[in-house]
Amino acid sequence: MTVHLARRGNVAIVTIDNPPVNALGHAVRRELSDTLARIEADVDVAAVVLICAGRTFSAGADVREFDKPPAAPALGAVLRAIDHATKPWIAAIQGTALGGGLELALACRFRIACPNARLGLPEVTLGLIPGAGGTVLLPRLIPADKALEIIGFGKPVNAREAQAVGLIDGIAEGDLLEAAMDFASGILVNPLPPPAIARQVIPESAPGAFVAVATRIAAKTPGQHAPAAAVQALRGSLSIPPIEALAAEAQTFRHLKQSDQSRALRHVFLAERNTTRSVRLDGAAPNDLAMMGVIGGGTMGAGIAAACLLAGLSVVMIERDTAAAAAGAARVSEIIASSEKRGLISAKKHALIKRAFLTSDDYAALARADLVIEAVFEDMGVKKQVFAQLDAVTRPDAILASNTSYLDLNEIAASTRNPARVIGLHFFSPAHVMRLLEIVMPDAAADRTLAKALSLAERLRKVPVLAGVCDGFIANRIMSAYRCECEYMLEEGALPWQVDRAMTAFGMPMGIFQMQDLAGLDISWAMRKRQAATRDQDARYVEIGDRLCEAGRLGRKSGRGYYWYPDGKTPVPDPEVEALIKQESERKRLRRIVPSDAAIMERILSTMQAEGHRILREGIARNADDIDVVMVNAFGFPRWRGGPMFMETRVRTTDTVQPGTDGPPDQDQCRT
Repeated sequence: MTVHLARRGNVAIVTIDNPPVNALGHAVRRELSDTLARIEADVDVAAVVLICAGRTFSAGADVREFDKPPAAPALGAVLRAIDHATKPWIAAIQGTALGGGLELALACRFRIACPNARLGLPEVTLGLIPGAGGTVLLPRLIPADKALEIIGFGKPVNAREAQAVGLIDGIAEGDLLEAAMDFASGILVNPLPPPAIARQVIPESAPGAFVAVATRIAAKTPGQHAPAAAVQALRGSLSIPPIEALAAEAQTFRHLKQSDQSRALRHVFLAERNTTRSVRLDGAAPNDLAMMGVIGGGTMGAGIAAACLLAGLSVVMIERDTAAAAAGAARVSEIIASSEKRGLISAKKHALIKRAFLTSDDYAALARADLVIEAVFEDMGVKKQVFAQLDAVTRPDAILASNTSYLDLNEIAASTRNPARVIGLHFFSPAHVMRLLEIVMPDAAADRTLAKALSLAERLRKVPVLAGVCDGFIANRIMSAYRCECEYMLEEGALPWQVDRAMTAFGMPMGIFQMQDLAGLDISWAMRKRQAATRDQDARYVEIGDRLCEAGRLGRKSGRGYYWYPDGKTPVPDPEVEALIKQESERKRLRRIVPSDAAIMERILSTMQAEGHRILREGIARNADDIDVVMVNAFGFPRWRGGPMFMETRVRTTDTVQPGTDGPPDQDQCRT
């Protein structure tokens, strides 16, 4: 049984118990419908409290059922029956009420929630709109523009925000069930409000607010169908009878569910949750993490330290001297202060974090650390020196991790007394924001080491993806390959701003050349100079980036790179760069042919996919889904396209990208 019925006096208590997230699958819907019928027939029941077992209310529909034939009763039918019940239902919400879970709560006559509850309709993140009444019920409980914000952006609100707009009727400060029972007793002595479906739409909170929200949604979600459909559904629910609006919502939901965008988004959603599903650790159990060490207080080290502190861990940051330690501490403090300013943490938590953070220039301060992450300069000699010092001062059971982006983890591990405790933890900048964590497994790493790394990823709420040891692992290896391809296109006829335009039109947040300018061209230049002695002299090598650096054009920080930055931040196409590129083409006697934007994206995608297949053949990634997760979370590959490997399995239409005639050359030697 997934739905349990109990009685306390004249109040029925209905409990949904479908772990882990109380998804509203077919069994739950059927049993909930049967339970409703029993309650309606019981003359001794005056009110109903609906609560869910475990730590959460309901995370909504079971996504695994989306591609299966529909099974009655449909969720919408069950919710309409609850909405029209003769006895008032009170939803008691703990944890999260998302998607169909919130629609279930909306169908109840009243809602109360725990202080830490989060409520939302995030269907647009799966390429959908609410399909069981959300677009119709919500604007009958809260102002229309607020309803559009919740549905169109898909971002949940907390309990205080929900109470402020009228989404919930109260906050339970103590035991949730007892608060719900008290609430039930109170409502029975007063006239009941009508069901939500029978209420009038609540006007927008200010003139023009609805249009303003719709405009923001369109600006933030170019190319995506579901957000636009959400705006249209909300507009319809404000102007047509609710029964017609419900039918229109259901029809739009069914249409979107079959779309390529929704399939892609659901693919990424499930892939992110399955990245470690088949990991076998032979009984190894991670020990509790309490104290973290971070070596290096630069941008990356500070971000890693802040991420750990925000997750409730203690952190000791080590720098080369007291001045560098103070600078690193300032960077961490700035991140934490910003988190408080944005309401992500309370003043009380900010104070606790301050007490949990220590900086030092003495490695001995790491004696009690459970796990240490090195985030110093990308140089093998420097990193080996750091690990030698860690070997000397840390506990024998402490895990030693490197944040290296490219270097050989096997070589780093082999330089320690116990390679079994060494692992790669590759964060992406800014480390306290970016969700991806590549966990790189050296050959000698023990199961216990991996278990501890996975435990940290869970604690930090990161998406962990396992990778093997190679130059660049998964993310940077693929990025290096398509960056190389983009540089070839410069020599062959494209310009940086055309390549970047094609990439952003495709859905990437930033083109490859603007991204390099932002990171600093001198970083990759230094790596190319270090690799010069071992580079295959027969491999194609593009010198445009070197020429820019030699001219002092190091990117945005110097005001010029591939672009000119007259105001210090806005990229402007630069005639000097265009001239340099054409000179390089002429020097190599390459005939310049300007490609179409579609041909540019076809070459980029083909290169991503070809390198992805090489990575799979070499066993660097466990499966193609992991590669898609990496590309979406590391470089902003549009989620609604599903990732490069997913796109390869779909029939390309004009909704994605037209095939071009230009095929990528072999990339085996391309690692610039």
